Amino acid sequence: MRLINYPEIIKEAWQGFDPSKNIVSITDISAMVSTNHVFRVWLDTEEMVIAKLSYFGKFEHFKEDHRIIHALATNLLYPFENVLAKSLVKNNQVYTHRFKDTMVDAWLVFYNPVRTKGRLPRRLDENQIRSLAREIARFHKSCFRVSNVLPKASKKLRTDIQHLLDILATETGEFEHRMHVDFLRDQCSTFLKNIQKLDVINFDLMPVFVDWNIGNFSVEDDLSLFSRWDYDWFRVSSRIMDFYFLSRVVSDVGDRTVFSYYIGPMMEDRFLIFLEEYHKIYPLTRNEIYFMKEAYRFFILNYVIKDGRYFFHRTYAVKLLREAYEIYFPSIEKEFDAEKILNHLKI
Repeated sequence: MRLINYPEIIKEAWQGFDPSKNIVSITDISAMVSTNHVFRVWLDTEEMVIAKLSYFGKFEHFKEDHRIIHALATNLLYPFENVLAKSLVKNNQVYTHRFKDTMVDAWLVFYNPVRTKGRLPRRLDENQIRSLAREIARFHKSCFRVSNVLPKASKKLRTDIQHLLDILATETGEFEHRMHVDFLRDQCSTFLKNIQKLDVINFDLMPVFVDWNIGNFSVEDDLSLFSRWDYDWFRVSSRIMDFYFLSRVVSDVGDRTVFSYYIGPMMEDRFLIFLEEYHKIYPLTRNEIYFMKEAYRFFILNYVIKDGRYFFHRTYAVKLLREAYEIYFPSIEKEFDAEKILNHLKI
């Protein structure tokens, strides 16, 4: 595949947005971990915007996600009314641009630069864990309260897993996942059976951002949320989808943005402290606790197995795929203990 001319795409997109202003410089500020790219764009008016460009997934989902996030950002009430990075709007709609030729299919959105404050320390102490837990619980409650006024989402847990099953039924899928096809089908079947048994469809559904590593948000001195950005894995689902990454943030080794996805942090005493404090603000149910295991299984199936080779750069994708079969999947039944959490929370 040819090298993608990102500045060309960004300039074309900006011309479609506001040709009265010209771009004078474009700087790549991507984290260089995923196939998504982020750019700082300076205009001849001495104004600056952020351009997010992606060619992973589907344009329709990209457009839908940003439409929902925009509605969420607009409707969140105090104290979260300014937390989310906001997209630029044209004709009362989030402006998205699709660039498509014989070699490239990419899409782009412009953001207002988000203001930031402090980052969490790499390793939190107990008071910080409790403060963060209370804040996340309040944020989840606020997101749930505006769910009724948000656009409907087409992405569902079942549809994503069915997409993986469909891929496994193709020649390409059988080749890509050779030696693991039957195993993956079994994992998908287990997930689908368990979410039906747990009645996940009747959980509180809300916008969730999934990837809560410490490079994706900033906080005030009291650890209240100040800003949140990076919407790669956004979806409307159960709040439990956020908990795996939150367990990494509060883990004993701390959130080092290391790209291994061990289940262990969800079993640490430090995460029990987080859940205990969270539970006081926004009580969890027994079935939600049981669902934590399935949310982790979904994360591995969807984001590592199904999409990993397209989302992560090759070095990370290969490593994560190998670890998924050797470590992540075996650990689901061996290491996750819902009863330990339920007993701690006295549910």
